[in-house]
Parts: sequence; C-alpha cells; structure tokens
Amino acid sequence: MPNMEEFEMGLPNGVGEAMLAHAIEKFDVKLEHTEFGPKLIGSYEELEKTKEFLANAIQERLKELEG
Repeated sequence: MPNMEEFEMGLPNGVGEAMLAHAIEKFDVKLEHTEFGPKLIGSYEELEKTKEFLANAIQERLKELEG
C-alpha cells in the first residue's frame, strides 16, 4: 500500500474526552499533542469523516442540554 499523505486537524471547542476517544476508535486517525493544542492526524478523507462525526456529536449534545 502506498504511503498516504497525512494532514492535521485542530479540535474545536466542545469536543469531550469520550467523544474524542470514540472518533479515534471509529476512524483511522491519531491524536497528537502540540504546543498549540491537540490535533488529529490522518488522511484527508478520514479527517473529513471525523470532522462530520464530531460536528454531529456536538449538535446532539447541545440538543440534550437544551431539553
């Protein structure tokens, strides 16, 4: 398998530890701690899927807090 180019994605506010752990399990991404905060590392496609998953999870959590 050829080397896949890796990209970085900063984490938005509101991503909890459990949500982050689930995303790392579900998608082919890894967590890296940097001086600028935590980042996810992976292929562009995996990061896009992770981003969508986290956005949906945050929206669900906000709905729970509203009601």
